[in-house]
Amino acid sequence: MKTVATQKRTFLQNVRILTMTAVLSAIFFVLAFFEFPVPLSPSFARMDLSDLPALIGAFAYGPMSGILIELVKNALQLLTSSTGGIGELANFIIGSSFVVTAGLIYKSHKTKKTAMIACLIASVTMGIVASIVNYFILLPVFEAFMPLDQLIASFGEFIPFIKTKLDIVLFNAFPFNVLKGIGISIVTMLLYKRLSPILKGRQM
Repeated sequence: MKTVATQKRTFLQNVRILTMTAVLSAIFFVLAFFEFPVPLSPSFARMDLSDLPALIGAFAYGPMSGILIELVKNALQLLTSSTGGIGELANFIIGSSFVVTAGLIYKSHKTKKTAMIACLIASVTMGIVASIVNYFILLPVFEAFMPLDQLIASFGEFIPFIKTKLDIVLFNAFPFNVLKGIGISIVTMLLYKRLSPILKGRQM
């Protein structure tokens, strides 16, 4: 049976995880407001770095923490949603595919090399999932505001060989999300070691 000291330690550890998950969720939500234009894309295509805290959470506490951070952030964004929640659902699916993949691989063997491999595989996974989500969810939402031909033409202005909706996914959504994942991964690798003592409750 667990001793009182062990139970207390477990309780305090769970409280810390919940507290830090809440803090990371708040940072996640704030970062979502800092958007940047996507290279070689129309002005309505924007990116942000809000998946960064979720990836840090997945590394520190496991993939479920990453999912929870993604869920809280997108739930909060429903308050100002202009897509009736569809955009937030899509973002949740894409972001979760990224942090869960990275978190699961890193959890199996917590080394720097594994973290790098996890981030690379997770970035490709996010690119694939984002392609599917863009084709079946996000682009149809955009079509409600802009005719398909005009939507395709808006991307074609930057990448001339984009002629179909599938081309948008293959030559814009997929590579962009892979590169976004790699970018977030690089920042995470630079920050995680410095943040780990705080996240784990160890002394610096």
